[in-house]
Amino acid sequence: MNMPFIFETLLKLLPGVPLTLQLAASSIALGAALGLGIALMRLSRARPLTAFAWLYVQVIRSVPLLVMIFLVYYGLSQFATIRSSILWPFLREPYWCALLALTINTSAYASEIIRGGLLSVRRGELEAAYACGMSRALTFRRIVLPVAIRQALPAYSNEMISMVKATSLASLVTLMDVTGIAASIASETYRPVDVFVAAGAVYLAINFILTRAVMLVEYRLTPHLRNRPVSPAPSVEETLI
Repeated sequence: MNMPFIFETLLKLLPGVPLTLQLAASSIALGAALGLGIALMRLSRARPLTAFAWLYVQVIRSVPLLVMIFLVYYGLSQFATIRSSILWPFLREPYWCALLALTINTSAYASEIIRGGLLSVRRGELEAAYACGMSRALTFRRIVLPVAIRQALPAYSNEMISMVKATSLASLVTLMDVTGIAASIASETYRPVDVFVAAGAVYLAINFILTRAVMLVEYRLTPHLRNRPVSPAPSVEETLI
């Protein structure tokens, strides 16, 4: 590998970083909001809502992301009703098609992670909130949601990293993100190994910063775990007694 060439390629890939970050951040935020709605539907007592949410999760998680991007980008344009609708100015653009596919894909996984966080809230905490006179909406906002976020954040951080890497598929619909620029340089220079080593370094740096940010948020959300004194291990005599 030619290190000067890799460094030069790395500089050429930097213009694609904003698009990669924009796709990742937008899809993660929209997917989390949609996933919260799907998770609440899964936990509702209305059977039609529960059945729809269950079917949505099963179908979306079973379809590969690449297939979904192609279905949205190439498939929606086949319907005359969509081409004549107010959504067409957005759906004919590669960026919005990629963002829609990424959002739908991550929402299914996010809903299961959020549902696990919601189920982790103990019954005693809810009863204490109701005993204090809190309404159901206030209890959800002040008790259930913060606890669920704190419990789901470690698992959801993996989904965030996966979405950063999944944005590389957007290059297949003509978007010039980091991978799109890397593929263009590789086709011009015929040095794919060096080019994609540089692209991998960019994704490594992005995900490293993302994991540090998630750890900081997790630290801020768990003040009760900071500086917890470590109790000494019991001796053999104390264990036997």
